Amino acid sequence: MTRYILAASLFAASFASFASAQQEGPTPTQALIALDSKSPATPTTSNITLKVNNKSEPLASIVPVAPSGAQVAILIDDGLRTSFGSQLDQLRDFITNLPAGMEVFVGYMQNGRVVSNEGFTTDRAAAASSLRLSLGTSGVSSSPYFCLSDFTKRWPGSAETSATANDQSNPRARFILMITNGVDPYNGSTRITNQDSPYVASSITDAQRIGAAVYSIYYSNAGMLGNRGSFSGQSYLAQLAQATGARSFYEGSGNPVSLAPFLDQFKSAIAETYVATFNAPGNKDFVQLRTSTTLPKTKFRTASQVRPGTRITP
Repeated sequence: MTRYILAASLFAASFASFASAQQEGPTPTQALIALDSKSPATPTTSNITLKVNNKSEPLASIVPVAPSGAQVAILIDDGLRTSFGSQLDQLRDFITNLPAGMEVFVGYMQNGRVVSNEGFTTDRAAAASSLRLSLGTSGVSSSPYFCLSDFTKRWPGSAETSATANDQSNPRARFILMITNGVDPYNGSTRITNQDSPYVASSITDAQRIGAAVYSIYYSNAGMLGNRGSFSGQSYLAQLAQATGARSFYEGSGNPVSLAPFLDQFKSAIAETYVATFNAPGNKDFVQLRTSTTLPKTKFRTASQVRPGTRITP
């Protein structure tokens, strides 16, 4: 806890020092950076190299995301095969064992939107109890990417506070876990040569606009058979994850026997995510972002582009 308090103090000080920057010039900006390391490592401003639009940019600070500074949205495709019901207990265990203070949301993707009984909540038992069997109807989601775009544009507030109290100008670190087959039915054939979807691209931009990292677990949809559909869906989910600094979890062309290993990896990924503060040109809609490090056996994941002025409360 002391680690998070000290880090948050450093974060606030570093961001405040940038506050006088003019919007047209260097603009204080924040992005999520996830750590992938085979050995314990602590990222600092001195062992990370950041490039904004291919130009080196010094980091003002990098601090870990505290549980109380994170929101986790679990979006389930309502067209999943009903066999997904065998995974619900594992999802319930995952939700109820999230760190105290972390906000969680459970929603179902259907008809191009996400439906839910409530907004984000710290009541993990209530969130877990909202899990249900998917409808198992082919095409019910319309497109998971339509649903994702709509969700990010209408990011829900906390069920425990008013919309005003849940100030969207100071958003928490945003993590999304999509459970879907990832197929875009509006982009024509699922053949290997047709893997550039404008709807996937739009959902990526919408997620990047709010600084959300979009993770996913592949699970087959009712009515979608064959390896081509599996390849296409997983390819799109991988594109989405890479562009938002996340990971796409899958296990070959079939459904995973158990979601537990992937849920554990997702939980670890959240715990190993940091908020980086730096300057970006204020006259751009988006800037390209790249990171590297001198830490041994360590890689970072971050969004491929970020909106200047993005702010994240760690």
